[in-house]
Amino acid sequence: MKQLFEKVSADIKTAMLAREKVTLEALRGIKKEFLEAKTAKGSDGTLHDEQALRILQKMLKQRRESAEIYSQQNRQDLADNELAEAAVIERYLPAPMTGEELEAVITEIIKQTGASGPQDIGKVMGIASKQLSGKAEGRTISEKVKSLLAAMNG
Repeated sequence: MKQLFEKVSADIKTAMLAREKVTLEALRGIKKEFLEAKTAKGSDGTLHDEQALRILQKMLKQRRESAEIYSQQNRQDLADNELAEAAVIERYLPAPMTGEELEAVITEIIKQTGASGPQDIGKVMGIASKQLSGKAEGRTISEKVKSLLAAMNG
């Protein structure tokens, strides 16, 4: 798989030639975040795809939250721009897991950890967050872990 950084750089050129303003803005934002991560203190100078995926998820979440705030303030023009950028960012993320896939993975983690109820949320979340990074949102993982562990006590 082509590294995300290289793909984004190539896509910036394509967006410039096509004069796609929103796409270009979003891609430049992604590249800026990637470059900062590559040159951050403690970095080995390379951006691994796992890091890139975490950055993209964070950016996507920020765009969606900003769009929500703009909508509440009746600034649909700004909200639409944020959502358009979010759509561009989403292209670089793997397709999110279905609820069934997520439940299957978390159920397996629960078995592996020997978790027996809500008191074991931390144990399960630690592994689930690492294993599912880039495949599902943290909040979704957390809700599924809580519901599955709560069902064990019922």
